[in-house]
Amino acid sequence: MTEPVVSRRREVSGGSARSLLTTLLGEYVLPSNAPVWTSTLVDVLALFDVEEKAARQALARTAAEGWLRSDRVGRRVRWSLTDPGRRLLAEGAARIYGFGSGSREWDGQWLVVLVSVPESMRDLRHKLRTRLSWAGFGSPTAGVWITPHASAEAHAKVILDELDLSSQAMSFLANYGALGSERSMVTSAWDLADVGTRYQRFIDEFGDLSPTTPDEVLRAQTMLVHEWRRFPFLDPQLPSALLPPKWTGTTATALFNELHVRWRAAARERWAALAGE
Repeated sequence: MTEPVVSRRREVSGGSARSLLTTLLGEYVLPSNAPVWTSTLVDVLALFDVEEKAARQALARTAAEGWLRSDRVGRRVRWSLTDPGRRLLAEGAARIYGFGSGSREWDGQWLVVLVSVPESMRDLRHKLRTRLSWAGFGSPTAGVWITPHASAEAHAKVILDELDLSSQAMSFLANYGALGSERSMVTSAWDLADVGTRYQRFIDEFGDLSPTTPDEVLRAQTMLVHEWRRFPFLDPQLPSALLPPKWTGTTATALFNELHVRWRAAARERWAALAGE
């Protein structure tokens, strides 16, 4: 069986039927621990304007990636999470629900990783940039990667080992010195303005949302989680001292936590009714 993987591109773009299906699997199928009929998934995806053909293709591709297995009951097909799929969804749920709620205190130390890849090795450069960025590192200048989270060194080593770059790399912990500006370095390393704008769009979309019918609550809760799923891949979770004033991420985190709790029971009740549980 294919081992499922998490695609950063799909997580960040979030618009595909497969991405929506992943949200449904994590929010409803994972906690219910029950098989779900094809017709249920097709009908629920229709609430998000996903056509039946696209829904069935998403199911087939998600199964081919190792997240789901199917079994036939008469003329009907039902789907269950594979063990690897369940593990990855559980890890994703922990990341999504806990994101933004950790301590923002900081001892002032930076983890600095130096690793240079020749311009001629563009594919390797791209893989390095993608994976270190996904791990929360920023690059203020070529060959230099930084993060205020010293514990990220272990993750960086795994990435560099897998790309066969560890022998060419150096890492150390340091405080910012007297030259230049620490805030300018942060601005060069991460596009916090873009992340802040995305947070504000999230606030604008969900801040005044008041679903009433069971289908509306199910849709609102699903889209709330679906949109929030992107932020762990976009926001490096910098300490408060390094963030712009009135950081929209703080407001967005509080809004997500409040709405997710408010809508959760009704959304899961509606899912159970549609799934015949």
